[in-house]
Amino acid sequence: MTVRRRRSFRSVASVTAATLIAAGLSALAAQPAQASTVPSGFTDTVAIGGLTNPTAVVFGPNGRVFIAEKSGLIKTYDSLADTTPTTVADLRPRVHDFWDRGLLGLAVDPSYPTRPYLYALYALDAEPGGTYPRWGDGCPNPPGATTDGCLITGQLSRLTLDANHVMTGEQLLITDWCQQFPSHSIGTVAFGPDGYLYVSGGDGASFNYVDYGQTKNPCGDPPLPAGSNLSPPAAEGGALRSQSVRRPASEPVLLDGTVLRIDPDTGLGAPGNPFASSTDANKRRVIAYGLRNPFRFTVRPGTSELWVGDVGWSTWEDINRIPVANDATAENFGWPCYEGPNRQSGYDGANLNLCESLYAPGDPGHNAPYFTYNHSTNVVPGDGCPTANGSSITGLAFENGSTYPAEYRSALFFSDYSRRCIWAMKAGADGLPDPGQIVPFVVGGMNEGPVQVVSGPGGDIFYVAMNTGELRRVSYPTGNRPPTAVASATPSSGNAPLTVQFDGTGSFDPDGDTLGYAWDLDADGAYDDSTAAQPTYTYTSPGNVPVGLRVTDPAGASGTTTVTVTVGQPPSDDPVPVIDTPSPSLHWVVGQTISFSGHATDPQDGTLPASALSWQLNLEHCPSGCHTHVLQTFPGVASGSFTAPDHDYPSHLELILTATDSSGRTASTMVRLDPQTVTLNFATTPTAALQLVVNGTTLATPFTRTVIVGSANSLTAPTPQTAGKWAYTFGSWSDGGAQTHLIVAPATGTTYTAKYNKCTPGRPC
Repeated sequence: MTVRRRRSFRSVASVTAATLIAAGLSALAAQPAQASTVPSGFTDTVAIGGLTNPTAVVFGPNGRVFIAEKSGLIKTYDSLADTTPTTVADLRPRVHDFWDRGLLGLAVDPSYPTRPYLYALYALDAEPGGTYPRWGDGCPNPPGATTDGCLITGQLSRLTLDANHVMTGEQLLITDWCQQFPSHSIGTVAFGPDGYLYVSGGDGASFNYVDYGQTKNPCGDPPLPAGSNLSPPAAEGGALRSQSVRRPASEPVLLDGTVLRIDPDTGLGAPGNPFASSTDANKRRVIAYGLRNPFRFTVRPGTSELWVGDVGWSTWEDINRIPVANDATAENFGWPCYEGPNRQSGYDGANLNLCESLYAPGDPGHNAPYFTYNHSTNVVPGDGCPTANGSSITGLAFENGSTYPAEYRSALFFSDYSRRCIWAMKAGADGLPDPGQIVPFVVGGMNEGPVQVVSGPGGDIFYVAMNTGELRRVSYPTGNRPPTAVASATPSSGNAPLTVQFDGTGSFDPDGDTLGYAWDLDADGAYDDSTAAQPTYTYTSPGNVPVGLRVTDPAGASGTTTVTVTVGQPPSDDPVPVIDTPSPSLHWVVGQTISFSGHATDPQDGTLPASALSWQLNLEHCPSGCHTHVLQTFPGVASGSFTAPDHDYPSHLELILTATDSSGRTASTMVRLDPQTVTLNFATTPTAALQLVVNGTTLATPFTRTVIVGSANSLTAPTPQTAGKWAYTFGSWSDGGAQTHLIVAPATGTTYTAKYNKCTPGRPC
């Protein structure tokens, strides 16, 4: 499949409907937007475009805009009207831009530029205690990204900028967040109203299976040293790092799965924190823990409340509330022992001490989420936001001083990257967001990937659309609002002479005004060829003709659009990329090394050099619909290789080759690579209908699961269980594994049977 693109450009034109984008973490270049839906009277427009995988935006107190890109670049604009950015910093040599890792958090000092500091939160390409670069923007096999994992850390740095807003120095504030697997990395950094810096980070654990440190335990979590495979019930590794605050005082506290409150000048824990008297420096920083991937958080204006979005695993997405972020209470949101409002069955079934003590009667337990939504249901019935693509909450922001209608005042806006939507949770009578008053806000589009939502200039809601390389703005214009131009051409292609009927009657004015029409039918740049709503024009020369329509309301506000007419078969000026290898017939297994190669030609430049080629490897996770994870990029090469990843099935790889000619024109082509799969069977004896847990999902036996050959899968046989009048306790697995253990999917179908002992209820067994 080949996709041709023009050079991307920046647009600040007002567009009534724009795009909210879709699937997964990223895009190889800004892609054409498809119209999204916003409530009546609102506009969704591009504020800044032409970015590459943007992840975070922050607005300076002087109107300056700073934007982080996943690779490690930070750019700044004088204002939203600036079209030429300045590169603030290039952190790419130290940032691990791989899978969901990268430069993900950015904050500006509230007194900027008097205090000329930016704060960057990123995945550091270095092992604990090591130096960068360790892996480059990849992960070889071995150790394998999702096998043993390419171990890195997270880092928070304070960047000092000069008068030209360019970095002159970097002060390391925190290096921690041990990350074994390539997701649940670091998250947000932001200032609170108390002047202290708040920081979040994920658990760095496996997203495929129940992970308690059984795979070499590279972070060195108790009770055994690094390199040891941990086992229940004493294991404290993997996702259990999110509960490390609850370890005995003699054991180290890690920052994985926590929210921190720190001094912005030193990185030390702030005074008044819950564990301020601890001898452990990390523990002194923590104000909340028990989180899986607290990717984004926000402060409710006028309060010290912190609202945290936690990306869930198999069932739930959470919004958590910390009522007083600077008090002496540390909230425990329960991960991995809990997911959403319930116990997480995979970790519950593993009988881990850190979870069992959290379940115990009389234990203070965990803090339930403020709001949750299930992966299989709509946030709002009929909201138009697909559940088939998966779920991942990726943005939170409160309305703050906008021109929005009164019903949106003080609302909490939250986004889901996978569902391609933003919702508004309106304020209730007590001023808090009311889960009973949620409405869709930005819906639809097939390309955008909202990875951050913020309140910006004018109080408007802005969102970072990673997949289209845009910062987008949702406004509610007051006074006269500009119309939207919509044009069609029938036919839109054919041989010369070609007579085309144009139609602009789909154009509309949000204020209901009558519109005037002006057409540029001959593509000379002047809208002087017709004032009819439905003109006709005959083309006699071959070529691609961009026909323009301008509609104007009585007050002089206007909107424009173009529709392209293709006359004959004009030669393309775009480059032509070709993927030579691999073949789409390849069916890969986890850990397989796959080589790739390609070339490109151009009508004007001839054969393009390797430096004109760039590759992007995406993993499409498709529970029903698909969302995208960008795994790796390979700029400026004609060939290379990568390691096939481990992930839930259904999923497949997409390898994209983009060629850029000397004029900046680009074109891309893609090959889809499907995995080799196997069906695994699960059973229990002496009776069926007992429950087993596979990768965190509980099902009654017998059942089957289709997985990718070579994938790691966790099996748990919960014990005890009751069926009818009998009780059952676990005895053994047919493969000889422990009650909870990992299997690597074989190439042929296999049955795994858990053998139970039958007991009389109430009697020892």
